[in-house]
Amino acid sequence: MNRKLRLILFSFIMLLLIGAVFMTGCTDQAPAATPTPAPTAAPGPKQELHIATTTSLYDTGLLDYLKTDFEGQYNAEVKIISAGTGKALEYGEAGDVDVMMVHDRVREDLFIENGFGVNRRVIAYNYFVIVGPESDPAAISGLSPEDAFTTIMERGQTDPAVKFVSRGDESGTHAKEKAIWTSAGYTYDEVKASGDWYIEAGSGMGATLTLANEKEAYTLSDIGTFLAYQGDISLVIVVEEGDILLNIYSAMQINPATYPEVNSTLAKEWINYLIAEETQDKIGTFRVAEFGRPLFFPSLGAWEKIGVTQEECETPIS
Repeated sequence: MNRKLRLILFSFIMLLLIGAVFMTGCTDQAPAATPTPAPTAAPGPKQELHIATTTSLYDTGLLDYLKTDFEGQYNAEVKIISAGTGKALEYGEAGDVDVMMVHDRVREDLFIENGFGVNRRVIAYNYFVIVGPESDPAAISGLSPEDAFTTIMERGQTDPAVKFVSRGDESGTHAKEKAIWTSAGYTYDEVKASGDWYIEAGSGMGATLTLANEKEAYTLSDIGTFLAYQGDISLVIVVEEGDILLNIYSAMQINPATYPEVNSTLAKEWINYLIAEETQDKIGTFRVAEFGRPLFFPSLGAWEKIGVTQEECETPIS
């Protein structure tokens, strides 16, 4: 092979080698790095809010319904103890909870006077009703609450078909029953001693309604719990008119001066949340579509109607 051909061949080989090296370099080049997203800050630990409440606010589902938005807004977990007002107040007196939600004004005022509670706010109201068998064996339909109670007691002593089941548990409902007996002219001891027609359940409202249904008896119930249980019992509303049947629910903080360990900040936020217009709207419409009537009425704007001050219903806690 002559020199000229050798040079041409050498040049061709070199070009091939240079191209191969270039291609290899492109192929082996590391891909561009994908940006690593910045770490998301972990949410802080959830705050806990402990509430002692009367059974009607819990058994109707109202508190479970209301607490969901609050928990999201405040990164909180709301823990609820449901009991009659008397037992619920005991939890408050021991400092075991942060908030009280009950319906017995006399004992609420005493609770505050004794230094256990502060910042009481009215959050809703409804009415008590006297319910009983559809046959109405005591013929009390249309009577006043006081006359209805008197008639039940008088006929119950002679007619075995007439019975009355009492909560008998020192709840707000039990306190209202006692108030009706007093207004009718009887002491509670007289009533309890007057015969087997009078039965004490010693239970919450739902259990009392169930027992009254089993015994085909009358009982006193808040309208909310009665409507919530209506599908499971055959009792009907027999008496629902009378000023004495008004039922007012309130919330108050446990006094941080008495119990410094309570979560007073979150307790204040919960009560302010309850009296806010948006929450009040939720209270007023709760389960109305299901039952065709309110279980609870909002306190906002109703302070004159229910006989409390505007501050008690509408002024946020600062």
